[in-house]
Amino acid sequence: MTQYILPPQPQPSLPVSGSEARFPVRRIYCVGRNYAEHAREMGHDPEREPPFFFSKPADTLLADGRALPYPSMTADLHYEAELVVAIGKPGAAIRPEDAADHIWGFATGNDFTRRDLQAVAKKMARPWDMAKGFDLSAACGTLHPVSQTGPMRSGFIRLWVNDDLRQDGDLDQMIWSVPEVIAHLSRFVALAPGDLIFTGTPAGVGAVEAGRRVTVEIEGLDPLVTEITDSAT
Repeated sequence: MTQYILPPQPQPSLPVSGSEARFPVRRIYCVGRNYAEHAREMGHDPEREPPFFFSKPADTLLADGRALPYPSMTADLHYEAELVVAIGKPGAAIRPEDAADHIWGFATGNDFTRRDLQAVAKKMARPWDMAKGFDLSAACGTLHPVSQTGPMRSGFIRLWVNDDLRQDGDLDQMIWSVPEVIAHLSRFVALAPGDLIFTGTPAGVGAVEAGRRVTVEIEGLDPLVTEITDSAT
């Protein structure tokens, strides 16, 4: 048996619909600006750029119903409702027509962002890590096997802050479809079972304050609810 100098950290994982077993998470990838109207509201032309990716550490996962203390070093915490794809089969340089074979399931997600830090990073051509990969920034709901959901090509994606509807789009508004996202990402890195892909957010992103409840709803999936509490520091 392997001995470690320090106790190993727990394996990040997600609950699975209809099962007591959990889905172990290896890596978290995110697609930037994958909805045209969101790209425009962020000041970009969606017709001119291919998909690009950034990552969040696996241990930033935040389960459904778990609170997010308002993070430090920001005064502009933003929500971003997203469809999350779970990979169940390894592959590299995957063809779009073969991508469905690599999907294990889907979940609702929320890519929480320290927008002010991101704005500074963009202006100074610096990495986004501290804007995107902070503690508990990758909220993700119950994972549904693809056998329950189908391919998730369309269906509403909505986000509420308390009872106020802030984002209201459809999955068919993605610039790059889920198979195309998988194929493109797999050209850069070899995908493996346990990988998650946050597939982008529709228009309507905005700030959320402590004391608010954020709910993400995607047709055919369990909702994701996150309470924003006062800062832990």
